[in-house]
Amino acid sequence: MLKHLYGSLYSKSNTIAKRSVYHVARILDVESGKYNESDKVQIQGWVKAVRKTKENVFLDVNDGTSPSNLQLVVSKLKLGETAYGSSVDVKGTLKQTPKDQLELNVDTLQELGGCTLSDGYPFYPKKAYPPEYIRNHLHLRARTAAISSTLRVRHRAIHCINQFLDQEGFIQVHAPVITSNDCEGAGEAFKVKPASEQLTRQVSKNNSPLEDSYFNGPAFLTVSGQLHLEAICHALSKVYSFGPTFRAENCKSPIHLSEFYMLELEEAFMDTTEALMNRIESLVKTVTRSLLNSVSPDIDLVRKLTTQSSLEKDFAWLEKPFPRITYREAIDILKTNQGKLKGAVQAESGINKEQELFLVDYHQSPVFVERWPKEIKSFYMREYPNDSSLVDGLDFLVPHVGELVGGSLRENDYNRLKEKLPDHDALGWYLDLRKFGSVPTGGFGLGLERYLSWILHVHNVRDVIPFPRWAHNCPM
Repeated sequence: MLKHLYGSLYSKSNTIAKRSVYHVARILDVESGKYNESDKVQIQGWVKAVRKTKENVFLDVNDGTSPSNLQLVVSKLKLGETAYGSSVDVKGTLKQTPKDQLELNVDTLQELGGCTLSDGYPFYPKKAYPPEYIRNHLHLRARTAAISSTLRVRHRAIHCINQFLDQEGFIQVHAPVITSNDCEGAGEAFKVKPASEQLTRQVSKNNSPLEDSYFNGPAFLTVSGQLHLEAICHALSKVYSFGPTFRAENCKSPIHLSEFYMLELEEAFMDTTEALMNRIESLVKTVTRSLLNSVSPDIDLVRKLTTQSSLEKDFAWLEKPFPRITYREAIDILKTNQGKLKGAVQAESGINKEQELFLVDYHQSPVFVERWPKEIKSFYMREYPNDSSLVDGLDFLVPHVGELVGGSLRENDYNRLKEKLPDHDALGWYLDLRKFGSVPTGGFGLGLERYLSWILHVHNVRDVIPFPRWAHNCPM
């Protein structure tokens, strides 16, 4: 009998304990239906709005997991001095609102960190700020709704890209950030050396300049991991890297940064530009569809600040094949429409951004341009078989940003590459790849920030990366 009594008491107390437990919850989970009315939850986040009535106060709280806020109903007594911008830890019971949404009736509210606007907090409630102003407060700008949404989209894009390439059999490789070569040969690399002059002298050797003593020669921050990927590609067949790359440019363009993230892919046994374009088209369409399916509320929030165009209109290209034209065809189109362009069309000078965007608008679609003149493309691109003045290179042009992807088949003829190699001392190893078990390869580079700028219709790539760096700007 005692056993039965104790068992009943335990069962009753355990039921009461369960009822009083607050489940630590994310707003994203509340929004997605993981929790129901009458569930007790604990929410931790930041106050985004405060609305007062005679008896209660309504707080909008966001925890960073969703563009949506959760409405809290708090008595004035429990609220205390908590205001906009403060961080809070709240416990309460979910209730259904007349609009069929869940809100939290707060049992307890703890302010974790206050936010006094008069102390210099740069973002006031219900006030819009231009990107240039927000950019001046990099350490706080993730608190704004647009940047929070942008960073969630960025995270999801990286995830979708990795998932797509894994399913396609590609192996991720960490290309070095510090390298002895300037892959593009444009002289835009940052030089690397120790900050300590004492260390520099300690490792110095008589036969090398003092500033190059650490690595026994000049070293740079990478402008591209392509050449290193080609080395691994000759063993693993399908590889990619996804990391930071660097360009030393005095450029105020809205599509350039000094530090940016590049997806670079290299594939062995690839022998046609058609196969390479198929790979790029499949990647772009698959990743974009995944984003629209998974983070469309975030995409909507950002785009509403910059465009009135609908998702249906701007992403109609998902259901159409991308046009593919040659460089000569592109130049012919531009020359025919010279009167609609500000700058002169000069075939020997390449295609500038205005012309890129015109070609996109002309085709009403993202478009591939292939078979470029050898003189204006890089040494590693394969000579076009039917015309030695051309190379098997391509650019992929998209609305809003112009060039998104640059790629090519790689020169795998030993003698031709030897003639074109810009630095035999630094790149002798690259030539070796064509000597020992060489195979045709192809690859491309896609700028993550440009992709995000296009998808989100953001006007400057500085606003799609957490901490942008460009000339005269490295504040943190």
